[in-house]
Amino acid sequence: MSADKRLKPNSQCQVSKSGESGILNERILLIVFESVKWDLQLLCLIASLNRKLQAIAERLLWRKLCEYRAPRMVEALAKCATNGRINGGWHALAKLMFYCCGSESTRNFKLSQPRRGHFVTASRFSKTSGRSFLTRKCRGDLLYVSDPCEHPMGDKEDDLGIFRGVFQGFHRSRTKARLVQRKAELEDRVRCPYCGARVWSMSSARLVPKCAARRLGSHDGGLDYFVCVNGHLHGNCWLVPLSSDEDGGDDDEDDDDDESGVNDLDYDNRTVKTEKDSEPFPPPDQNNRIVCSGSLTIAITKRNQIFHWNKGMHLELHLEFLPLNLYLSLWIHTRD
Repeated sequence: MSADKRLKPNSQCQVSKSGESGILNERILLIVFESVKWDLQLLCLIASLNRKLQAIAERLLWRKLCEYRAPRMVEALAKCATNGRINGGWHALAKLMFYCCGSESTRNFKLSQPRRGHFVTASRFSKTSGRSFLTRKCRGDLLYVSDPCEHPMGDKEDDLGIFRGVFQGFHRSRTKARLVQRKAELEDRVRCPYCGARVWSMSSARLVPKCAARRLGSHDGGLDYFVCVNGHLHGNCWLVPLSSDEDGGDDDEDDDDDESGVNDLDYDNRTVKTEKDSEPFPPPDQNNRIVCSGSLTIAITKRNQIFHWNKGMHLELHLEFLPLNLYLSLWIHTRD
């Protein structure tokens, strides 16, 4: 047997082994995906080739993809990770970041026709938006929620908004504690579209704050969302076109009505309406004064002492001389 015939099968074996070790080498895979800027379609293709690559993707590559696309969100979520693993797995988080799950009719949200899921090129997740989905007793939780993905439903219906989100450390969250405290039941027909786990309906558990609808641009009662046991959130809402007279109040605090009909005047808010809803004070002039005419009663409270006096037809308020520690209330009784 010649030397060439003996070396040929050995060289083929060596090439085969080096090729296998190359594609399974984690360092090489990281270099490849960094060069293509963590292309999602390529990662899905690599993860589907065989079980070994699927295991590498679930353990390492999906996390690196999430870190590349949303570094600050992943850093916050990883603080509650156990041995580098988050609830539901990194592949579920990657799917949540890039996939709108579509929508079907549920017990609390009816659709004329279902909407299929689809991949999205970009999504914005915000913990500020997430606060609007937490009740007052659960405000200590950290929740990231995306902007709603808009789906037109026809001329006779409002547009459908589909949103998704994720909790940090859901197993130890106040939201889960409230669900358990209220003995909320897991849904039978709905599953998490990202990890396949069972879900709670937040509408059925009565844990949907009113500020969630305002945040999404929907009307009260026009949304429904679910949270799975791994902390993934998905839901639907009707997107109502906003008008100029929509409620623009604070999401966190409800407005308190003053029974006396008197509004407070502070240094930063220099307009006061009368009991008869007359015109407010004119704006300050160039000398930082407010000048008005009418019968006026002023009450000033300072150090728990109340002083009253009446002014006649003319009043000048020099705002630069108003002490910040004075509480000033004005009652203006306009003449007929």
